[in-house]
Amino acid sequence: MGIKIISKNRRAYHDYQISDTYEAGLALLGTEIKSLRLGKVNLGDGWVDIDQDEAFLRSVHIGSYSHGNRFNHEERRTRRLLLHKKEIIKLSRALHEQGFTLVPTKIYFKNRWVKVEIGLGKGKKLHDKRDTAKKKDAQREIAKAIKSNR
Repeated sequence: MGIKIISKNRRAYHDYQISDTYEAGLALLGTEIKSLRLGKVNLGDGWVDIDQDEAFLRSVHIGSYSHGNRFNHEERRTRRLLLHKKEIIKLSRALHEQGFTLVPTKIYFKNRWVKVEIGLGKGKKLHDKRDTAKKKDAQREIAKAIKSNR
């Protein structure tokens, strides 16, 4: 299975406590695919919305294709996610009942298809972010100490 990661959203793991991840297909135009092959994508501001039993990826920037001329796409257009109906219903319940948020965590090619990994998470408070940073620093110090003792 050939997986080639195009872009990761590291900010999502910093701002949200991600509990579950889902893989979704993405309905794209031809020039968007070509831009993705060149790596012109930014997931930083993106989020997922569910309207009338359909999931949509919003505010994700896919740069315009240099040779696209008048057939080029709009860079921040709303794109439809391809999920099973049961998954959409499950995500919709989690969004409305439990206060979760859906954010794109990475976009990648799986064989020849473009896939988006979306994470279901709750927003972190400032103290949670500090705790995470402290844990990472402690792990880094431990790894440095182990490496220097060898």
